[in-house]
Amino acid sequence: MDYLFWRKNNILAPDQDRDPYPWIIWYIWKVRNKKLFREIDRDPLELVRYAETECQACGCGWVWMDCGENIQLMETRNFPRCESALHSEIEALRWAMENMLQHSPCQSFGTDCKELIAMIEKPKEWPRFATELEKIETLQICFLDFKIIHVPRARNQFPDFLAKTARTFRRMLLFIDCSIPVWLPRPPQA
Repeated sequence: MDYLFWRKNNILAPDQDRDPYPWIIWYIWKVRNKKLFREIDRDPLELVRYAETECQACGCGWVWMDCGENIQLMETRNFPRCESALHSEIEALRWAMENMLQHSPCQSFGTDCKELIAMIEKPKEWPRFATELEKIETLQICFLDFKIIHVPRARNQFPDFLAKTARTFRRMLLFIDCSIPVWLPRPPQA
């Protein structure tokens, strides 16, 4: 909170400020949950630094798997920062839906973000995201039997790895293929 109310006003180059408020608040919420449910403590300054780096750019990644959980297609992409982490989640879903319309008969999508599922199920309760959710609703019409399910983070490590990797690239990155290229770092378990 110190940064939000006092230090922020001392920024010498406001044009370089990426306005990390939503990101800081998002990470405060996540750290709060970790403290309550897992008894994990985090350093507040570390949290602010992490949120500041996260707001610089966003990355998303998705993987299309067949019934046997074999990777058929994967994509990773970075883009200028979004307003918040939830905006980034919506952008990732929109992008995956658009690509599945081109490449696959896939009707089911998974995410480790429970808030995203709540937004899709009850968009009127999320007025701040009305424009983004309208795009998702338009895409849903193209799917005969659209489903979105929660996937625990432990089972969503590969798409998460793709998203985090995309954020590290300083230039625009857009990659689609069925295997990892040699220039992309290797995921922990692939």
